Amino acid sequence: MSELRFVRMGFGAEAVEYQQAWDEQRRVHAARFADEISDTVLLLEHPPVYTAGRRTADNERPLDGTPVIDVDRGGKITWHGPGQLVGYPIQKLPRPVDVVAHVRRLEDALIRTCAEFGLETTRVEGRSGVWVLGDPVEQRPALGGLALDFDPRLTDEEFDPRLNGPEYAPSNAGQRREDRKIAAIGIRVAKGVTMHGFALNVNPDNKWFDRIIPCGIRDAGVASLAAELGRDVTIDEVLPVVERHLRDVLENADLKPRPIETATV
Repeated sequence: MSELRFVRMGFGAEAVEYQQAWDEQRRVHAARFADEISDTVLLLEHPPVYTAGRRTADNERPLDGTPVIDVDRGGKITWHGPGQLVGYPIQKLPRPVDVVAHVRRLEDALIRTCAEFGLETTRVEGRSGVWVLGDPVEQRPALGGLALDFDPRLTDEEFDPRLNGPEYAPSNAGQRREDRKIAAIGIRVAKGVTMHGFALNVNPDNKWFDRIIPCGIRDAGVASLAAELGRDVTIDEVLPVVERHLRDVLENADLKPRPIETATV
């Protein structure tokens, strides 16, 4: 593949509004499709914003009417904001496109990044993104005095964790020793070129996630590098590490088109 180009759009006081970044993604996407530029990763922070992918259900959105931007990526609802490193890799892939392989490469780069900071992370079957695994269910503390076999999030279709306080809040998943997502991934591929990407929680206020059902997942929560490591970690520290691992993974990937299965008679 072509040499990977990184564009640091803005962080901290220069955080980039979501609509501005989305417009820039589309501009870069068009240029990459026309082979006017090489594969490009936009890196930035956003001011606080909720974005909803195409599969977001109404009962996963904020209950208080907080505005949500509906976007054309896959996945469900999430939050972006200060303390979160967002990356939008805009990469041309061979056709027919293997979307899953692209997601796995992004996960790999982020797993390597977390490992470099001393945090073990992994994938969870059937759930995209990068995860910190919790304890086995039988070793976790009971919720509300009930055994986890009766966790209402799993057994009661009308139970809503957004209405039940910190005991069920996604931001407290670490205290409950549950699985928790440290990096979310949601992408779109148009004309063989990727858009959208990943959001790595470095040191955000994860209580922002408590207003929604993050990624539509009710029985797990969210994590951050700072909280898991028990020390301050900054975007400035993480940025060059993410760039290095993205470059290594994406530039050295053996990009192959997804095999097409032919029916046998």
